[in-house]
Amino acid sequence: MTERDWFAGPVAERYDESTAEMPVEPVLDFLEPFAGGGALELAIGTGRIALPLAERGVRVAGIDLSRDMVDQLRKKPGGDEIPVEIGDYATTRVDGTFSLAYIVFNSINNQTTQEGQVATFANAAAHLAPGACFVVEVGVRPPGRLTVFDLSDTHVGLDEYDADTQRLVSHHFTLIAGSWQRISMPFRAVSPAELDLMAQLAGLRLRERWSDWDRSPFTSESTKHVSVWEKG
Repeated sequence: MTERDWFAGPVAERYDESTAEMPVEPVLDFLEPFAGGGALELAIGTGRIALPLAERGVRVAGIDLSRDMVDQLRKKPGGDEIPVEIGDYATTRVDGTFSLAYIVFNSINNQTTQEGQVATFANAAAHLAPGACFVVEVGVRPPGRLTVFDLSDTHVGLDEYDADTQRLVSHHFTLIAGSWQRISMPFRAVSPAELDLMAQLAGLRLRERWSDWDRSPFTSESTKHVSVWEKG
């Protein structure tokens, strides 16, 4: 299970700035139709998705391991109105049931063991009403041991992958106040097929899978997928 808070301190303070260019509206447009009975975000973080979803009239709750990330959420308008439980999203429960649970931006990979990822699906399913859905956005691991996923004047991102253990370490080199700083975060890469099996163990069935939030087709060339599993 996830235990160390990799998003504490400066990471939480810079998180919104570092994700400022990531699209939000397509995510909201995709999620909202599933959220009529409320939405639970696993790894809610600073509320990048949860807050604007709540502004659309959706009842939103969240779980997050990082108090510092949630502190950033609380500083924003409406942030105090979203109930958030601090803890491991694989095991922490919140009150009530929902028509949607979701986890975005590779956060499922923050669980660095298969056990933790399986538990995440089970926990999401436990919060869902019959017919409700669990939505996951996660990257597809390209072949090769090393992959450069970002290269700019102020940030270099490099993934280091061990196929034997499925261990993935993302190295971030960021130019801050004139000096380069490095942070390396561990993840566990997981294939769509393995996620489908985890869903099956949790009583969920695959409903749809897309290459992105715009529902573009998922193909062998896709670099990520947005998958929807439905509770029977």
